[in-house]
Amino acid sequence: MPKKVPYLQEEQIERDAEALLAEYERARGIQIVAPVPIEDIVEKYLKLGVEFDDMHHLLGVPRSREPDILGAMFFDERRIVIDESLDPEENPSNEGRYRFTLAHEGGGHWRLHRHLFSRDSAQVSLLNEQAQPAIVCRSSKAKEPIEWQADCYAACLLMPRRLVFTVWRERFGSLNPFIYELNKTNPAFAPRRSNWKRLGDAFTPSDPDHQIVFNRISKEFAQVFSVSVEATRIRLQNLGLLLRDIPQQSSLMNSI
Repeated sequence: MPKKVPYLQEEQIERDAEALLAEYERARGIQIVAPVPIEDIVEKYLKLGVEFDDMHHLLGVPRSREPDILGAMFFDERRIVIDESLDPEENPSNEGRYRFTLAHEGGGHWRLHRHLFSRDSAQVSLLNEQAQPAIVCRSSKAKEPIEWQADCYAACLLMPRRLVFTVWRERFGSLNPFIYELNKTNPAFAPRRSNWKRLGDAFTPSDPDHQIVFNRISKEFAQVFSVSVEATRIRLQNLGLLLRDIPQQSSLMNSI
């Protein structure tokens, strides 16, 4: 049974992620630019050990074609284990997923949830058996509150609002959002950029829905922040920069 966690609003999670980044900047005497140095934050600032292993074999869970278990957190040992399929040295194409998993474990779970597991009996065995992870992160359980919170934290940590808005403004000259329903009929409303005449050019007659277009727009930002296209699209949507419909004016102002 999944661990129950206190309800947290997205704003609370984002504030803590911003606080972690500010702490890191003060400690290092730097200002973070994209991509966020998540390995340095987790390993050198938070002092968490990171290692790779076959998570399914380690936990005795059959592996299907795609790994379901992506990572695990051992709070008492200050240790993160990530599935070997995400090792960026062996699988460079998975670097975005690796960085997100690292931020999910070392950011989200460590900052938000470690106090809930500090004396969990499953973490330390009286029989001196091998320690078991306090949290096992599975793709199939992503909608559970504890996993949603860690995912939200990872997105805020890897794609800070300030940096995302800065990159958007650099690319398009303003913070005007891309609105699918508006631009599919009148591309002239799309923000402009130098090497892509208008974002309306992202449309093709064969596109089945807005997510295809949003993914195409998100790809460039995914490269800047070294995160997967899907995670980038979700973050841009949550920040109000990719919209399906014309928003209420108040909600648009609040997002910026």
